[in-house]
Amino acid sequence: MSLQVPFHTKANGAAAGGATKAVILVGGASRGTRFRPLSLDVPKPLFDVAGHPIIWHCLTAIAKVPSIHEVYLIGYYDESVFRDFIKDAVHEFPQLTIKYLREYQALGTAGGLYHFRDIILKGRPERLFVLNSDVCCSFPLGEMLRLFEEKDAEAVILGTRVAEDAATNFGCIVSDAHTRRVLHYVEKPESHISNLINCGVYLFATEAIFPSIRTAIKRRTDRPNRLIRYPSAENLESSFFAQQAADDDDEESEKRSEVIRLEQDILSDMADSKQFFVYETQDFWRQIKTAGSAIPANALYLQNAWQSGSSELAQPQPNHIIAPVFIHPTARVDPTAKLGPNVSIGPRAVVGAGARVKESIVLEDSEIKHDACVLYSIIGWNSRVGAWARVEGTPTPVTSHTTSIIKNGVKVQAITILGKECAVGDEVRVQNCVCLPFKELKRDVANEVIM
Repeated sequence: MSLQVPFHTKANGAAAGGATKAVILVGGASRGTRFRPLSLDVPKPLFDVAGHPIIWHCLTAIAKVPSIHEVYLIGYYDESVFRDFIKDAVHEFPQLTIKYLREYQALGTAGGLYHFRDIILKGRPERLFVLNSDVCCSFPLGEMLRLFEEKDAEAVILGTRVAEDAATNFGCIVSDAHTRRVLHYVEKPESHISNLINCGVYLFATEAIFPSIRTAIKRRTDRPNRLIRYPSAENLESSFFAQQAADDDDEESEKRSEVIRLEQDILSDMADSKQFFVYETQDFWRQIKTAGSAIPANALYLQNAWQSGSSELAQPQPNHIIAPVFIHPTARVDPTAKLGPNVSIGPRAVVGAGARVKESIVLEDSEIKHDACVLYSIIGWNSRVGAWARVEGTPTPVTSHTTSIIKNGVKVQAITILGKECAVGDEVRVQNCVCLPFKELKRDVANEVIM
């Protein structure tokens, strides 16, 4: 099933024959559990980071590649979820046709591509960008395309360097330092093999990626997944049930064979057999997996917007705005409040006199009352922070790829998160907590999940 807004700026569908297309993998409702409590109210790809939905940042990068005219969002959310976003996006990115393709079940990062291969291959594109929606980076797609053409590649993966102790949490790439060819790829290896990791952004030759997925599906289907049953001649009834169970197993096997993941099932084979290269970015990169990871992503995108001279950001003002800060035009911020750095204030939010907000996201219709302090936190939709209250998380190192910390021997969230319609009383202190929606906090609380 697909949701589509027609593309009018090119006559007779000329855009369909473009040499490059792009896919953004958006996942579905059964995933994103680590993004709770925020994903209880908004699908993760549509959560606002630095004033825009996460997938808007992907589209902004795609729109800068002149040869791309068609973009597909692939996932298994209901079609209605992305309808309004797509309507807005086609006005903002008029050169792009944007379609949502809904999987009938979770098919994996490669299974969804293969399921919709006929739609993707319409117009015979030569290349296909594939972006995971839950990463935050500068998306150097132009540079990846240049490397692709220079090397006559069949695949290019975006890579970055991380600390050695963090590398095994990601897909690890071993490459030739001189040619940049990928020699070996392992998803989340048990022992250290490289600190060059997979950023979740790819460029494939269409003639290479779809046969690779087909081979992986065939390998999965051919692999025996159960012992053959030999029904007893004396018991026809048990024979029937054995056959029934075998049929159920076949159905389950068929479902499993359709769940194909780029990371586990495709990339290591490509390293063995294809012209597969890595473009190593020196720029910023973060995963947006947990709700707390939206805070470092917000900071990175705001800093990037500030460095590129974005007119969307608030102008710095002594003792009021420490750049970079995004304030939605409909928000109301008292001139005696102090904001920044790395703060996003959403639509219709209110920040009172003398309030201090730093390294935080304040979502729409929420209110921070006078003299309150909000640090390293996310204030949920329609939530209230009382006067002289203090809502704070704990800063983590810029190089860290986790937003968890150890407090009193227990792992807790470093970012404090208030879900939708939470209330923090006057003079109450909330530290390193995750608060589920519709909760009222009348006393000080630290290092807890408030349910």
